[in-house]
Amino acid sequence: MIHVRPEEPADVPGIRALHLAAFSTPAEADLVEALRDACPEFRSWVAVVDDALAGHVLYTPARADTGPAGLGLGPMAVAPEHQNDGVGSALMRESLAHLGKDGAAWVVVLGHPRYYPRFGFRPAREHGLACVWDVVPDPAFLVRELRPGGLADVSGVIRYRPEFAALL
Repeated sequence: MIHVRPEEPADVPGIRALHLAAFSTPAEADLVEALRDACPEFRSWVAVVDDALAGHVLYTPARADTGPAGLGLGPMAVAPEHQNDGVGSALMRESLAHLGKDGAAWVVVLGHPRYYPRFGFRPAREHGLACVWDVVPDPAFLVRELRPGGLADVSGVIRYRPEFAALL
């Protein structure tokens, strides 16, 4: 059974280990730590299977040229031994539900265009939104409205926290 809950202080070392195992470089693990240190408004959830961390997702503030602020999803990691077991899906469903209840307007992700639409993400260009980084392929820049009308006044270029630039 997969249990999704907010990150707790005791999870921090395990979250780093999870990102190190899920990615080929330490860049994502380092980014999570940098965001945790520099961004007190981060929102973070973990997935636990058999009392062990199996997944993690982080959200940090993102801004558009106009309209209310939103959130940027990422990094997200699932332990290699739990990939394709529903851990990532559980993380997405639960974390997005919490964000919506908390009043967040929208969330963007740089991600796989075949994975994220199942959670309500659509190409950002359909909403007149562009990614600040030209290297991001258009189909991989996705957005999801978290409350009705959350994207109504949002337009222009989306900017992530400056810590994300380390991944480019």
